[in-house]
Amino acid sequence: MQEDAGRSATYTVPCEDYVHVVEFSPYDCGSAASLLAYGGNQYVVVGTCRFKEEDVEIEGVEFNTLRVFVHGVRVDALAWSPESRLDTIPQIIRFCTAAADRKLRLLTSDLQNRHEVKVMEGHASYINQVVFEPREGKQIASVSDDHTCRVWDLDGNETVSFRLWSPGVSVCWHPEEIFKLMVAEKKGSIRFYDLVSQQAILSLDSGQMPLMSADWCLTNTIKVGAVVGSDWAIWDITRSSYPQEKRPAHLDKARLFRWSRANENLFSTTGCPGKINSQLLVHHLGHPQPVMIGSSSVGSGLSWHRNLPLCVIGGDRKLSFWMTEM
Repeated sequence: MQEDAGRSATYTVPCEDYVHVVEFSPYDCGSAASLLAYGGNQYVVVGTCRFKEEDVEIEGVEFNTLRVFVHGVRVDALAWSPESRLDTIPQIIRFCTAAADRKLRLLTSDLQNRHEVKVMEGHASYINQVVFEPREGKQIASVSDDHTCRVWDLDGNETVSFRLWSPGVSVCWHPEEIFKLMVAEKKGSIRFYDLVSQQAILSLDSGQMPLMSADWCLTNTIKVGAVVGSDWAIWDITRSSYPQEKRPAHLDKARLFRWSRANENLFSTTGCPGKINSQLLVHHLGHPQPVMIGSSSVGSGLSWHRNLPLCVIGGDRKLSFWMTEM
């Protein structure tokens, strides 16, 4: 368990609002910079960022705002579409949000005159995560406290609905086999569904609860990770339905788990936002202790850069970035 105060962020970017959620696009957008979106109480800001690790001319981080989308309601979750491109004419920005009013919003823009918002209704409670089908981006999956996982087309039609045993906390799409979906539930189970047969094909058990967040390692899909209670847990899905490794991580409850996109042995966890600060831990599967401990005031959201061992969390009017030395 970590009581270390932790180091401050490698880089910070100021924001005008409290940041509830922040996401790097996991897809190639055709630009040397990375797409990044963050959501606050009223709007979503979309921009690009580059870091000095990518370009020595940059001092630290360079963030350029592309567009501010008025959202009108608190953003609770956000997912990028693989269709977002900056190297096309016209450019296309597409992402989906889940909001405090239990609705999904699909936002599409050419960053000039065309801005479309499609509202998707159906969930009866808080929506915890949303994700695009990663190949073509023509479907969206969402999980909710209403004990369902739902799949939608881009016209807002619900095409599939899975009834869960407890609140759905996380949903991930297989990067190649686009008919496979992973859904994690608060009571501690993680199930893999076949979208063709609409049946569960495999399940994992964390052996405890509450499971707050889970992630599929997209660079090595036999690995699944989660935070349960104050611990992190890692599964090898070819070996057992129970975790292969489990360790205490946070003094209080853990909140989020995310695999690095640059290194299959690197992952990060956050603690629940405390009165003073929230702890970010970066772990390496070969090391018994966290390889990096960060501290951020009232942190929320967590996302890894596509290529760098760098993650971001949101906070009170700022984004905080941590680089992990490998």
